[in-house]
Amino acid sequence: MKKSINAWSIPASVSFEDMFAQIAAAGFEAIELNIDQAGSSAHSLDMAIGQPQLGRIKELSQKYHLPVCSISTSLYGPNTLGSANPEGRQNGQAVLRKQLICAQALGADSILVVPGGISDDVSMRQAYENSMAALSEMRDEINRSGIKVGLENVWNSFFLSPFDMRDFIDRLDSPYIGAYFDVGNVAVFSHSEHWIEILGQRIVKIHVKDFQRAPSWFSGHFVNLLEGSVDWPKVARALKNAGYQDVLTAELAPIPQNPELLYHMTAEALTYIINQA
Repeated sequence: MKKSINAWSIPASVSFEDMFAQIAAAGFEAIELNIDQAGSSAHSLDMAIGQPQLGRIKELSQKYHLPVCSISTSLYGPNTLGSANPEGRQNGQAVLRKQLICAQALGADSILVVPGGISDDVSMRQAYENSMAALSEMRDEINRSGIKVGLENVWNSFFLSPFDMRDFIDRLDSPYIGAYFDVGNVAVFSHSEHWIEILGQRIVKIHVKDFQRAPSWFSGHFVNLLEGSVDWPKVARALKNAGYQDVLTAELAPIPQNPELLYHMTAEALTYIINQA
C-alpha cells in the first residue's frame, strides 16, 4: 500500500505547485484532488476547468513525481444523485461526468461518488431507488471510461451497514463500480475492519482518518491518525486479507499555523499503518 493525502488537508491559499512540492517533500506517493465550487481554494478543480489547465496540473504532478490517484468532490448533496427532482439527478450525473473527465486528463484511475438524497421530503427507499437509477443510467459510460467509480460511505444515513453498501454495489453489476471505503466514518458505531472483510475486493479506494469514540459510543470526534479508537493493525490486516494494495488517502483538517506539521505527522502515521499489514 502507498501513502496519499487529499488536497482538502492543505490550506486553501496554497497554490497547485506549492502543494505538489510540499506533499512530495513530506514523503507522500500520491495525492487526491477535489472538484469544488469555483474559487473554493487555490488548488481546487471546478466544473468549468478545461483541458489546458488540467494539462498544467498534470505537468506539475509529473514534475514532482506525485501521481493524482483519484478525484473527489464536495458537490454531491441531497439534491443530486438521489434527488426526487430530475434536474437534481442530472446535476449529480454532470458532476460524476466531470470527475471522469478530470481523472482521465490527470491520469487518476478512480473517482469518489456519494449516493444519497435522504431528506424530510425524500425517504430512504426513494433515495435508494433514485440513486440506483441515476448510476445505472451512466453504467455504460462509466464502463467505457475505464475509470473506477468508488461509492463512499458518508454521514448521510444512506449506507448504514457494510451489507447495505455491498448489496447496492452488486446490484449495479459493473466491474468499474465499487466501494470507496472511509475507515473513520464508521468508527462511531462499528468496527472498520468488519466493513473491510464484507466489502472485500469491491474496495476501489480507501480514505483514512481516525475517530475518538466517547465512552458511550455513538458520539465523539475526529482526530489525527493513531489518536483515536480505530484499531489500525486490524484494519491493515483486513485490507491485506481483502487483497487491497492501493493507496491509503488521508483526509484530515489542515493545521493552519503549521501546515507541514500535519503532512509529516500523517506520512509517518501512514507508514506505521502500512507496516502493520
